[in-house]
Amino acid sequence: MKPSEMLNQVKTLLGVEVKLEQMKLENGTVLEADAFAEGNEIFIVTEDERVALPVGDYVLEDGQILVVEEEGIIKEMKSEDEEAKEEEVEVEAEEEEEKEEMVYATKEELAEVKLMIEEIKEMLEPKEEKEEMAEETKEELSAQEIPTEVAQELSQPAAEPINTNAEVSKTQVKFNIASKRKMSTLDRVMSKMNKL
Repeated sequence: MKPSEMLNQVKTLLGVEVKLEQMKLENGTVLEADAFAEGNEIFIVTEDERVALPVGDYVLEDGQILVVEEEGIIKEMKSEDEEAKEEEVEVEAEEEEEKEEMVYATKEELAEVKLMIEEIKEMLEPKEEKEEMAEETKEELSAQEIPTEVAQELSQPAAEPINTNAEVSKTQVKFNIASKRKMSTLDRVMSKMNKL
């Protein structure tokens, strides 16, 4: 049991009246608390019971904003004007950060970038020329005729091929177990299968 509930029970036993404050949200939900101040417990009043108010920001009928960061406990009460001012301060801070981040390049920096790009282009051009030269040399080699003697030598195999398939002789071993007994149906089937 929470301390505030125990205190309320003691007050009711002693005959002291316990008055809880009630306020409504914009949507008409009734809230109840000892006092609508920071650190007090707050509940949603239903027909049957009182339920702790979930975490969030709530707008009351009178325009105040109720902030709950721990379930059932008021963190703070503030007016809409305060909230609007806080949002404006946050927006202004973000705008200042954006202004600080937006730094433009100078002419000198642009000139350096242009020089770097030109150097990269120069590096790429020799590679293209080298590729063209390699293609030309391949064409020249293919255009030259190979002497007939060399062509004959290249067409003949270097050595005789080796036969890796040795002939393997299969020998079947036949066992005659109990050959003098009468053949059953299974024996007859097996003997026909062996013949295939």
